[in-house]
Amino acid sequence: MGEVSRGQLARELGVSPASVTTQTSELIEQGYLTEVPLVPGAEPLRGRPPVALRVAAGAHAVAGVKFSMRKHVAVALDFAGNQIAEACEPARDRAPPGDQIEVLARLIGSVCAEAGIGPGDLAQVGIGVPGFVDHASGRVHWSPVFGARDVDLAQAASARLGLPVIVDNDANLAALAELWFGSGRTLSDFAVVTLEHGLGMGLVLNHRVFRGALGLGVELGHTKVELDGALCRCGQRGCLEAYVADYALAREAHVALDLAGGSVGGADLVERLYAEAKAGNAVAQSIFRRAGRYLALGLANVINVFDPELLILSGERMRYDYLHAQETIAEVGGSVLPARATPPRIEVHAWGDLLGAHGAGALALGAVTDRRIGGPFEGAAA
Repeated sequence: MGEVSRGQLARELGVSPASVTTQTSELIEQGYLTEVPLVPGAEPLRGRPPVALRVAAGAHAVAGVKFSMRKHVAVALDFAGNQIAEACEPARDRAPPGDQIEVLARLIGSVCAEAGIGPGDLAQVGIGVPGFVDHASGRVHWSPVFGARDVDLAQAASARLGLPVIVDNDANLAALAELWFGSGRTLSDFAVVTLEHGLGMGLVLNHRVFRGALGLGVELGHTKVELDGALCRCGQRGCLEAYVADYALAREAHVALDLAGGSVGGADLVERLYAEAKAGNAVAQSIFRRAGRYLALGLANVINVFDPELLILSGERMRYDYLHAQETIAEVGGSVLPARATPPRIEVHAWGDLLGAHGAGALALGAVTDRRIGGPFEGAAA
């Protein structure tokens, strides 16, 4: 993912050039780094040609898998973070954990076949799932993609694959993907708000993903915006997600489209609602604008609590432009603390499910680096 000179490394790390030379020489000898010309094709005036350091792409390969309500996506990455394969499979609603593990095995087999390697050649597998995830233990307390609670996903997946597995919430992995591969590479503090079937958030503080004491931190979708409000899929009432997620829009769409109960459901219903809004249906437009106002309230709360440098809106539902229209962004600005001259920069990124898969791959790369070289390296791009 780029080159850097030893001198630049010494300056950025605040250590002596001699220390950098000693440490990088060991990594070169172990096959994790390689030297490349600092200026390709340039002839040195005298002495040894200037060189830069680059991560050795072939040192290891990993896989990252993103489970979601619509489809499951996997990528294979080399040690430098380059994608070398991808695969996807349609999702089955609330499938038993054992069935999802078999889906995982098929996806791993597919990306390995495309990459020309065997599953045993992978050094690590990372998995991202929506819901309440204990990253440290690898347990999924609750997720809409599983037909059971308290699933020991890391252990079950590792036993099936015969590989080390690491698990995290998919919104955390969206933030990790932006930290390693996207707009967050040069920032110390930023937030990623994901809107797909549900509403999630990943937060980076001081170049690292913040998870909280139990791994359940920054659950923006389950912050409360109404006392005794709409029922959320988590079982509580008044959660922000219950006003902006797919199932919230679908609930309103039955009225807007004058549908008999349950005649159309899920993503198809939301697509119809969006088409009606684009065609000028005032009721459909008002549903999206109301959801946008709730989203603006949530974003303003994020800004007021964490003061990020950048706020990224991500996920498949970001193509519903009513949710991030100028009126919505303006409402965010009107709800932040008066001490701010302007709200932070807000960007809309439409990576889709590949974002979560790349984040899971980055999680796997960090785990391999930590285990093989020493770390932690989560916040450092390869």
